[in-house]
Amino acid sequence: MNVFFKTMGFSIGLALIFTLVTQLLPQVEGEAPVETKVDLSSLTMDDFVTMGEDLFMNKGTCTLCHKPPPIGRAPDIQSMDMVSTVAERLADERYQGESKDAAGYILESMIDPSKFVVAGWGKKGSNDTVSPMPAVDKAPIQLSVMEMDAIIAYLQAKDGNEVTVSLPSPEAAAEAAAAAPAAGGGVALASAATAEEALGKYACSACHAMDSEDPLVGPGLATVGRRLSETEIRQSIVDPAAVIAEGFPPAMPADFAEKMTVKELEMLVQHLAEKK
Repeated sequence: MNVFFKTMGFSIGLALIFTLVTQLLPQVEGEAPVETKVDLSSLTMDDFVTMGEDLFMNKGTCTLCHKPPPIGRAPDIQSMDMVSTVAERLADERYQGESKDAAGYILESMIDPSKFVVAGWGKKGSNDTVSPMPAVDKAPIQLSVMEMDAIIAYLQAKDGNEVTVSLPSPEAAAEAAAAAPAAGGGVALASAATAEEALGKYACSACHAMDSEDPLVGPGLATVGRRLSETEIRQSIVDPAAVIAEGFPPAMPADFAEKMTVKELEMLVQHLAEKK
């Protein structure tokens, strides 16, 4: 009988320990965000602008860098009238692109950002000739043409300017609806199966070079395992404001602990810890 009670006590104690550990870690799955579907077949320009704002804030990862000073790592374009700002940039002798209007320039700045680098915002050591911004039509962000047009519409409309991009054609809308039923965001992405998938899912390489120590928006991570322990790497993801890398602003999102599953977090920690 004593053996029975000892065994039961041990089992209950072990269960309580696992429960406590689970509560201390970031949420595992939680409830999926409310799905916000957009009927692309009856899309209005107001809907398109709203979609662009959501893309700017979320999937496009624009606000990771485009923040007010001193924490911003790129110009705070939300505070600018982009149409008048573009006119100034197109007239700048440093401009290397081929755009003639605001819509063309904004699109160009998303897919080939080094065509014009705002003074003081270039990649370190490039003398403002190379932009640290990734091309948003490529991995890991991979915005579609329609999504980039929606962002252009938002950046034009937010200051009361005329929107010059067109709504997507019925064919393009149908294709986008089939590929992404909840265009504009709002549906939780499937849990990543590997560390590489998690890096892509959370757009880590948009701010960190993975195969070099070259600084982008954040430090390069090619050998991060040499300088940070697993505990420190985990903290840098869960609580990025706890320790700020010297020379970099506190630009990393603070909500990864709410978005990542425990499995995704631990896969990333282990993967980064092995980079030595």
